Amino acid sequence: MAKWGQGDPRWIVEERADATNVNNWHWTERDATSWSRRKLRAVLAGLAVEGAAGRCEVRDVKQVDGEASCTCRRGRLFFFYDWRIRLAWTGTMKESGEKHKGYVEIPSLSEENEVDDTEINISKKKGEGDVLKDLMKTEGTVKVREALKEYLKALKTDFTLGMILPTKSTVGQELAVERKLNGSTMQFVLQDSVSPVGIKIPTVKILMKEMFASSAEELYSIFTTKELVQKFSKCPALIDAEKGGRLQLFNGCVTGEYVELLPPQRIVMKWRCRNWPDEHYATVALNFKDMATQTELQLELKGVPVCNEADTRQCWQKQYFEEIHILLQQSEVNTK
Repeated sequence: MAKWGQGDPRWIVEERADATNVNNWHWTERDATSWSRRKLRAVLAGLAVEGAAGRCEVRDVKQVDGEASCTCRRGRLFFFYDWRIRLAWTGTMKESGEKHKGYVEIPSLSEENEVDDTEINISKKKGEGDVLKDLMKTEGTVKVREALKEYLKALKTDFTLGMILPTKSTVGQELAVERKLNGSTMQFVLQDSVSPVGIKIPTVKILMKEMFASSAEELYSIFTTKELVQKFSKCPALIDAEKGGRLQLFNGCVTGEYVELLPPQRIVMKWRCRNWPDEHYATVALNFKDMATQTELQLELKGVPVCNEADTRQCWQKQYFEEIHILLQQSEVNTK
């Protein structure tokens, strides 16, 4: 057995405070499906081409079916994506103003083929206007391929930010601006630098609302009183409800700090899940709107990592809202 500090550094878990994916050795995966659907729709909708005969434009993204994911293993990123896409285009003849419609079909966009080799089919509804169909087959196809390349570039850069995490061994280094793409594998090159590692990660804002059968004062106290937090979370908790005070819930899975407390109207916190990138916090604002017999809780989370959006929503819905409803129901029964 190796002495302490002499073992394989890939398994030395003390290098990270949360012991998460030390040295990026273990296999981690992100589901890129929802993000990809939004990105594909954004880059494809509104594409336009113009020629001597007229102008064509993608008016609607009819179908984006499939899935995408990114995995990290031994500090390398691997991508899987398989999409079936259908676009509706409209063309207008320059001289007559006559309009024609058709479709763009992409039966398989996947990592198995280069974008330039991906099949793109152009069709047109019956009638005149083949010249516009030809325009879409030539110039339109070029535009579509450019949009697909833009999506893949974003998938392999923007979406993956934060997946390869800094460790003690990389303090004093930064990720090189140049990223070498080798097929579907992206390798990050480390270069010496006097600056510490800093990684921007793509984030989203989450807005949620929930009605509770309680007063604003009672609901406010559930988020700021240790005993009540422990009741709805069913776990020991650390609650120091004052500005700058710490909070810790769900056996350390959620940690943070109170930034603003305005009883019984508003709470602002720094808030993070344990599996998020080190030192990354979202800002959580809870606004309590008293509506006589019940209270509307307005939740705003800023800075949630894109890949954790669904999990974060589920956390607040299942582990907070639903459990607080149960707690309030039990309190009502006990007071009768």
